[in-house]
Amino acid sequence: MMIKINHLYQLLFISIFLTACEVNNDKQEIDSHVDSEETYIPEWAKDASIYEVNMRQFTEEGTFEAFSNHLQRIKDMGIEIIWLMPIHPISKEKRKGTLGSPYAVADYKAVNPEYGTLEDFDAMVNKIHDLGMKVIIDWVPNHTGWDNVWIEEHPEWYTKNDEGEIIDPIDYNTGESWGWTDVADLNYDNPEMRAEMIETLKWWINERNIDGFRMDVAHGVPDDFWKAANEELKKQGDIFLLAEGEVPKQRNEGGFHADYGWSVHHLLNEVAQGEKNADDIWAYYMEDTSKFEKGYHMMFTSNHDENTWAGTVFDRMGDAHKAMAVFTATFDGMPLIYGGQEEPLRKQLEFFEKDNIGFENYAYQDFYTDLLKLKKENAALWNGEYGAAPTRISNDPDVLFFYREKDENRVTVCINFTNSKKTISLAEDIRSQMNEIEMSESADLSENEIVLNPWGYIISTN
Repeated sequence: MMIKINHLYQLLFISIFLTACEVNNDKQEIDSHVDSEETYIPEWAKDASIYEVNMRQFTEEGTFEAFSNHLQRIKDMGIEIIWLMPIHPISKEKRKGTLGSPYAVADYKAVNPEYGTLEDFDAMVNKIHDLGMKVIIDWVPNHTGWDNVWIEEHPEWYTKNDEGEIIDPIDYNTGESWGWTDVADLNYDNPEMRAEMIETLKWWINERNIDGFRMDVAHGVPDDFWKAANEELKKQGDIFLLAEGEVPKQRNEGGFHADYGWSVHHLLNEVAQGEKNADDIWAYYMEDTSKFEKGYHMMFTSNHDENTWAGTVFDRMGDAHKAMAVFTATFDGMPLIYGGQEEPLRKQLEFFEKDNIGFENYAYQDFYTDLLKLKKENAALWNGEYGAAPTRISNDPDVLFFYREKDENRVTVCINFTNSKKTISLAEDIRSQMNEIEMSESADLSENEIVLNPWGYIISTN
């Protein structure tokens, strides 16, 4: 088998790569992926990658119908799950900017008329399903917009100050406002609000035929709510639940299948900036797997928050951006592609205004397609308990060298985490053990060593 890769990186196909390499005797591995009679992750998500859609910015029209024209292309990239940023009407009261934040929801049971009608939404969902993909919607359970229908009908469902005034959300770390002044904080001490929130979530599954949710600010909502809500939601169908957060209890006990790999994402930014190295990545992983018992992280180089508030991948990662994308697609977890990265997206999108991505070149389309195809075709790279835990081969602090192996399938990855050329010594000549080889600018191979250019990488599979 040979997967064609663009000229900026290569794949080596090696039959017995591990035995030919100089392996550290004190090999580090984690047996965190074990077969069980009952899997935790939905079977349909076993090899899935996820694609985030900012409906307002995705097309010039900013509509469900216009976005639907991209679905076949996104499917062809190897995407299984479409994640839609909030599609609800946006509150006008205390709105930020001209168009407001999609996370200031005015009505949980309606769609933003700027995007289309409920019938347009249903047609888009049907097309996603017809193409064999799933769709999850972004849900905002922590707060609502100031003119949400709940405020007038049920003001007791909101958090109030000592004067009895509804307040915006408070940072639980500092006791001060987050600064999200365009939204009102919901009060999870109110059981009626909790019940209505769950019923409304069920409505989207049963009446609108969606396949799950990405829960915004999941870490700001009580864990006991998630345990009750997610149990009830799973009764409605074979759904997928993603938490915006990194709270072990919410995966271990709260029913979430996946959450954000925020910690490793920030580490990747620091590695790209020369502040951290491969040892830091591995130390993170060893600690992380000791805390999480179920599910996995969503791995990413960008998302809507990072792009708008922290910068593009080119701003944060520079020349390392493709090496980091290789990491997110091959290490433990489910890779995310933020809508526009395949163009690639070289600007920070406005959050409260119209700011079209402007698809034109799709210059990175093949790059991401090859990575996601690699993931899908190799069971060792699958998600959660369906895949295999990574095992580190070398302790070189500048190079992350690991393999993942399940049954007869092994994938080996070697990434240079520096802006300098690196040489990896091999124990013996491995050319005779290769099936196919494609050389490129990022690496070179001789009889006894691999040379990786700055931020170079090699992926091999048997």
